[in-house]
Amino acid sequence: MTVPPSGSTRSDAGPTSAALVPPPLENRLADAPRYAALHGLAPVGTRPPLRTYVRDLWGKRAFIRVLATSKAYAENQTTYLGQLWTILNPLLNAIVYIAIFGFLMGARAGTENVIAFIVVGTFIFRFFDASVSAGSRSITGNASLVRSLRFPRAVLPVAGVLAQLATLLPALVVMCVVVLVSQLVPGMGAVPLGWRWLLLAPAVGLLWVFSTGCAFIAGRLVAVAPDVANVIPFVMRFVMYGSGVIFSIDSYVSSESSPALYAILTYQPVAVYLDLARSAILNEPSITTDPVTWIVGAGWALVALVGGFTYFWRGEERYGRD
Repeated sequence: MTVPPSGSTRSDAGPTSAALVPPPLENRLADAPRYAALHGLAPVGTRPPLRTYVRDLWGKRAFIRVLATSKAYAENQTTYLGQLWTILNPLLNAIVYIAIFGFLMGARAGTENVIAFIVVGTFIFRFFDASVSAGSRSITGNASLVRSLRFPRAVLPVAGVLAQLATLLPALVVMCVVVLVSQLVPGMGAVPLGWRWLLLAPAVGLLWVFSTGCAFIAGRLVAVAPDVANVIPFVMRFVMYGSGVIFSIDSYVSSESSPALYAILTYQPVAVYLDLARSAILNEPSITTDPVTWIVGAGWALVALVGGFTYFWRGEERYGRD
């Protein structure tokens, strides 16, 4: 056996024992974010930057469309009449309100055609009411989906409001038919068919944007404090009676007696969108819209969408946690 001389090294020696020792745990943990970013991994349950969040939400637009369509289709699948209830619900509500408030109580002050007035108010407001309700259930009603998959949670309120819009479109056709037929009832004012009817589309579009913003707010509030879901119906009832859905605002407050209250009730968002829709298809002297009303409606929609979306995004990391 030949002993290598002192100070010499073996060139054919295997790896030293130091090379087999893994780096300290602290070093491996410090390198984890770098390796995660290298492989496109992201932490679970954290809030991404706003720009990234918007980009991810836009990337899920096909999923939003499919989810909204399925929600709209499944909403009345357990009933015998099925999708007819999307039309019958607002129509029956309008009939009840017309019978009680329009004829029995004679609430016709400030309106030429009370039937058309109540029908438009009921159909339009029901969309807003249903959109807020859908947004409030968007997180708590999809808890298993939120816990099992990673996606922008804003998908859920957006899809919920979009599903309500899908059910509103056929209901608007029925609403317009009822409005046209209402002028045949004795004592009801004329409803001329003209180019102004085309303005109903942008009015509904602004209401859709505003409702989406409100759905974001309701979704986070209920996700954080589930008891809020029991308060929302009472708030919506207050909004209904304070927005001129059944009664004309001019019938219980005037600009001369209470100018501040009149301005608040007239330019609050739901009343603005009701006026825009009614001015498009009705012939009511008390409902006159100008560019200012459209600007106010667009402003409310933008504020609600940006503010509601930001508020919802800031709570992203809390959704789906027990």
